[in-house]
Amino acid sequence: MRRSIVIIVAFVFALAGCVLTRPEAPQIKQISINGTKLTYQEQGQGRPIVFVHGAITDHRVWEGQREAVAARNRFIALTMRYFGTEPWPDAGANYSVQTHTDDLVAFLTNLNAGPVDLVGWSYSGPIALLVAVQRPELVRSLFLDEPSTLALVTDQAELKVATQDRTAMAAPGAAAVKAGDIAGAAKNLFNGVNGQPDIFDTVPPEVRTMLLDNARTLPPSFAAPPPPAITCEQLGRIKVPTTVAVGELTRPFYKIAAGAVARCIPGAKLVVIAQGRHAAPVQATSAFNDALLRFLTAN
Repeated sequence: MRRSIVIIVAFVFALAGCVLTRPEAPQIKQISINGTKLTYQEQGQGRPIVFVHGAITDHRVWEGQREAVAARNRFIALTMRYFGTEPWPDAGANYSVQTHTDDLVAFLTNLNAGPVDLVGWSYSGPIALLVAVQRPELVRSLFLDEPSTLALVTDQAELKVATQDRTAMAAPGAAAVKAGDIAGAAKNLFNGVNGQPDIFDTVPPEVRTMLLDNARTLPPSFAAPPPPAITCEQLGRIKVPTTVAVGELTRPFYKIAAGAVARCIPGAKLVVIAQGRHAAPVQATSAFNDALLRFLTAN
């Protein structure tokens, strides 16, 4: 009987030990930089992997990647200025790629975690590139999913196709913004960038909530100044491991843009997300995670 009690007690302590060594729950934190407060989510320990979202989203867009990354790393997902649900520091007049780049530099500096693996998607792709060019000491590696820039496309035929495609996918959202239908603009833009007229209505409710929460960023987004110039020559100075991901089923704009970015960065790899479109992080999560984790493991 005593031996049975000892075994049971030992099992309880072992179980408690297992519970104690599991990764802690994710935490929502805030940091004050550049005259505003930025929100970010953090979980896990070790190597810092910093995720930066795209348009009409925030840190919640990386929910499908959080546990997979936090199991072995320090997962950090930033919500950029004007995004998320926090009050704005102004009426949106400072919304720009330059502002978000400056904020990301300040955020990474304040983390005081050394160079990070930087994961960017869509709108944040060019921002991550600017950080890697301007402050290379802050970046350990780059994983960019469909960075949305045509600044590096030199083939005129490709540029024409990509420009026409970008105009077509953005037009319904722009028209809704002009008409004052901000929620409709978010829906139209999300459907447009994915090339699927009904995708907004089929994603999980929490994704729709996030998109609608961030619909308010669309008016300042469409009114924002052009992004800072970035050239292929500048990207040629990036020395860190880089992967550029592109969805198998994505629109021509993103395929052409991703190919141009990958060609400019020495040693960069272009990988295809099977069955992926522009919203691969939430729509083709398993394939996206496979590509991301392979990259992190190899580097």
